[in-house]
Amino acid sequence: MAKRDYLQNLMRDLESHTEVRRFGSGWLSGFFGLLFAISGFFMVIALRFPDWFATPELEVVKTWTGFRGAVHLVLLTSYGLSLLSLLLRPRKVLGLTALMIGLAAVLLGGANVQPQETRDWGIFFGLDFFVVNLLVTGFMFAPLERAFPHRRAQRLFRTEWREDLFYYLVSTMFVQVLGFLALAPQQFVNAHTNNWDAFRAGVASLPWIVQFLIVLVASDMVQYWFHRTFHRYPFLWGFHAVHHSAKSMDWLAGSRMHFVEIILLRAITSLPLFTLGFSPSVMQAYIGFVYVWSSLLHANVGGNFNRLGHWIATPRFHHWHHGLEREAFDVNFAIHLPLLDKIFGTFHLPKDRWPENYGIPEDVPKAYWGQFLYPWTRTGKKTDETPAE
Repeated sequence: MAKRDYLQNLMRDLESHTEVRRFGSGWLSGFFGLLFAISGFFMVIALRFPDWFATPELEVVKTWTGFRGAVHLVLLTSYGLSLLSLLLRPRKVLGLTALMIGLAAVLLGGANVQPQETRDWGIFFGLDFFVVNLLVTGFMFAPLERAFPHRRAQRLFRTEWREDLFYYLVSTMFVQVLGFLALAPQQFVNAHTNNWDAFRAGVASLPWIVQFLIVLVASDMVQYWFHRTFHRYPFLWGFHAVHHSAKSMDWLAGSRMHFVEIILLRAITSLPLFTLGFSPSVMQAYIGFVYVWSSLLHANVGGNFNRLGHWIATPRFHHWHHGLEREAFDVNFAIHLPLLDKIFGTFHLPKDRWPENYGIPEDVPKAYWGQFLYPWTRTGKKTDETPAE
């Protein structure tokens, strides 16, 4: 009971209104203390159990001579901020939580922790990848949303933030599992298309920027029809409805995607990258670009961009895709190029207007596992406002 009350108090403090988060209240120091404490703790876990919780691609970062010093600085910063929050804030739960997590990281060995011998099962969970992504995208978009918000009253910890953060955790921690399931078709194609070698060599000889632009346009075309198909067929819509069930839009909302849809989308969009000879660096750059671009499209960032929105996807362009109004159903499927929507008759960007509300007129469960089962448990009943082509 005490544990439940403690967690409820923590959630209540995180979700407190903006009026009580003012500078000097201790909320900001408590929040950033908690953020740095969790980041440091996860990094210590990844250093202690590298076979289980570290991403091989980030090994070059962890072997950098200054990395452990950076982890130590993160833990020291969390310690200082948590103490400041405890001094300033009447509610002590934020600072106390940050302090306890930071101390737990120190007890595990802190920045000087040494790898512990573990049984390597060949499967890893990318805690380090999760931390890096969260810090990079969070520090990129959270200030942007505060400086140029579309909805100024929307809080950082808005409704459903916990669900979306969990989706973010799943999509990054299970990067190996997702990658394996998504790339299985490509491995089969490569093994049975040796006669494509000349074509692949020709693609590989193209300038890097040309390869990147080809992948950008081709992938957007594929994603347009993939996206539209998931809106058209009721069973597939059950998967995509999870993404549309978010009632608030910010950079974190874009991570709300059903596990099955993530696998299928990565498989479809990575097909040209892995089978047609594009450079691996092009692949990596495109994946990174899409990751940031998707966060931007969902972000709570203002700006009408009436002209630009006709040629390049902007937050307002994509927010209309998530609108609850009838005029917002089945529009703006493109990820990068609105020209595709213009060609196929699904473009919608009324001048200077945004959707009033977001979400769908279906009772999608709020918990992750309920949403995971939703494609199989939804009744299929539609109202006059349920998305359908």
